[in-house]
Amino acid sequence: MKTKEVSQYQLLQSGIDNKTLDSFKKNKNVTLLTVEKLCTILNCTPNDIVKFTK
Repeated sequence: MKTKEVSQYQLLQSGIDNKTLDSFKKNKNVTLLTVEKLCTILNCTPNDIVKFTK
């Protein structure tokens, strides 16, 4: 978000709700639909925002 200069307010205005933002902050699960929305807003790919760990 910093790199793309997108604020939390902009995410809220674009359809990402507070509960989802909280899930991101706490590294909780989110749906692929949410990842798709976020990638559309940030003009990026899932590889740019998702990291898989064991």
